[in-house]
Amino acid sequence: MPSEASQTNPNEPAQLSSAALRQILAFQQNEVTEAVVYRRIAACTKEEGNRSTLLRIADEEARHAEIWQRYTGRTMKPERGKVARYSLIARVFGFTFAVKLMERGEAKAQVSYEELAREVPEALDIRADEEAHEHALLDILDEERLGYVGSMVLGMNDALVEMTGTLAGLTLAMQNTRLIALSGLITGIAATLSMASSEYLSSKTEGRSDALKSAAYTGVTYLVTVTLLILPYLLFDEAHYLWALGTMICIVLLILVVFNYYLSVAQDLSFKKRFGQMAGISLGVAALSFVIGIVVKMFLGVDV
Repeated sequence: MPSEASQTNPNEPAQLSSAALRQILAFQQNEVTEAVVYRRIAACTKEEGNRSTLLRIADEEARHAEIWQRYTGRTMKPERGKVARYSLIARVFGFTFAVKLMERGEAKAQVSYEELAREVPEALDIRADEEAHEHALLDILDEERLGYVGSMVLGMNDALVEMTGTLAGLTLAMQNTRLIALSGLITGIAATLSMASSEYLSSKTEGRSDALKSAAYTGVTYLVTVTLLILPYLLFDEAHYLWALGTMICIVLLILVVFNYYLSVAQDLSFKKRFGQMAGISLGVAALSFVIGIVVKMFLGVDV
């Protein structure tokens, strides 16, 4: 029978190696913070099923933090910066993107759980809970905006291909930023109306009841993309048309990076593959149109 002096008080922090303690403190801080983040996101989620699941996961995160606290003996407060950052991301990009982005960070910690389990057996139980989180989250990711990703991709991709080609061709043909912007704007608005109406008719033909909403997503995405691409031609003076063209190409790449990263996180798609395909098409069309602009100017003798 162990002596009274050798008995361990369950309320006292366990004796851990310095490496294990540092890892547990990091886990505890993360769990405390994410519990608050999940509650903030749940408060802004309209659908009851999604909200209740997010609150359940928040409670589990808080429970994990309490387990880690028994080992560290410390009380921690949530990281305000992280809470504010993910709350903002959820409002702008939707809770699906915010939650999956946060869960990616937890996925990177799986090896640490294995190592920590040598000193803290409960680490494997917590890891099992974290894996269950991912499956539960997959069941609730039914945001409206993700249902119209196809429409948004259609609008953005068509705008990038058509407008990069149009603006690149006009740049060499006109060599005047104001004329290029005017021509591009007229073309862009006409193409926006054309794309939106085509999407509406296509959805109606398929018997979809949300044809108008699908057309709106396509049209708005197209118009926003057109506006961003024409912006450099409005900012640079008339003589710096090549600077405007270079800036426009940079904006194209930035749009592709942001949008494809969003899709890679929200829908678990390959970022590199999609980015490479879309960038290759858009820049290829721009280069070809640039050459056509030179040819037209030379052989037709057009001088604006």
